[in-house]
Amino acid sequence: MAGGGNAIRGSRVGAGPLGEAERGEAAPRKAVTYFCTNAHRSVITFAVEATPPDSWDCPKCGLPAGLDEENAPPAPKIEPYKTHLAYVKERRSDAEAEDILEEAIALLRSRRKSGEVIF
Repeated sequence: MAGGGNAIRGSRVGAGPLGEAERGEAAPRKAVTYFCTNAHRSVITFAVEATPPDSWDCPKCGLPAGLDEENAPPAPKIEPYKTHLAYVKERRSDAEAEDILEEAIALLRSRRKSGEVIF
């Protein structure tokens, strides 16, 4: 038995990745450059037959990036967190809230008068 016995034929320790000749020919590609408001320039590679999108998220900062360097897309507006009460106040006026509260109090008082245990 010659050699190491466990060696893989045709390769050696530390051999690099297989070249293009072993993998086959790469598909034709085109590079498209996108620009964000932070002046980052991102080059994204697409297949030649693919239609590149008008915007792309910048890999450096995450903001939207466009194809026009002079007119990069603006950063999206971030809505502040709203509480449940804020959503309720959007749907109901103060007068409606007062009416609902009065109805709930009247119902609670009538249940207490009838002897029902309420927690």
